[in-house]
Amino acid sequence: MSNLDTFVRSSRPTPVVVATSQEIRDRGSIFVGSVYRATSPEEAQAALHYHKHVIHAGKDVYEISAWRCMVLKSGHTGLAGPDDFELRTGFDDGGEQWAGSRVLKTMQTEGVIDAIVIVSRWFGGTLLGPTRFRHIETCTSEVCRKFNKAVEMDESIQTLSTLDDILATLREELNALKSGSSSTSETSTDTGGRQIMNKVHDYSAVRNALDLSKAKRLIHARESAIQAVKSLIAKQKGGDK
Repeated sequence: MSNLDTFVRSSRPTPVVVATSQEIRDRGSIFVGSVYRATSPEEAQAALHYHKHVIHAGKDVYEISAWRCMVLKSGHTGLAGPDDFELRTGFDDGGEQWAGSRVLKTMQTEGVIDAIVIVSRWFGGTLLGPTRFRHIETCTSEVCRKFNKAVEMDESIQTLSTLDDILATLREELNALKSGSSSTSETSTDTGGRQIMNKVHDYSAVRNALDLSKAKRLIHARESAIQAVKSLIAKQKGGDK
């Protein structure tokens, strides 16, 4: 079965497109790039299979692809650091001779790792010559940059979540000191001394908009709040002596 049923019936999660490029149209041909996360060559092949047989099922299209995955070396645990890992790369011309290596080279230039890029070409009947490679590289560059931005956003959101946890813990500690109790309260105290409820922040809007500037501002605000609460805790402990 080479369709969606194959993925629905398997335990493997359905691949998700991280980003797509703008279409390039030239003399009847259409080029568009897509990028998926892939932490192993096997995941890359699964994404390619899904893209070819589900996303573009039944369509006459060249699927040019390349992947770069950082994987654990055989017999290693990963505890020894970077030397336990190796970069595995590959490409598939997908019927467009010499095109796969162009995608891989562009991925290397853009510094993309743990991903597979697929450039789809619908042939319009007119040979484009070397120009087709320029279109393929342009589509690849666009999705690579979008992918790197998405990775940076994920890292920023993870940092924010960690800082939120630290801030919540510190506020509970400050509240306990002020109340004279060591028990954890359901509420915490902000830097102005007001009682507020701890809550889980929803960063989905920031993530979906890929607003890195806002994410960085939020990180700075959390770091400042943490330092402020730490200062209040130090003063509170100093006053108890």
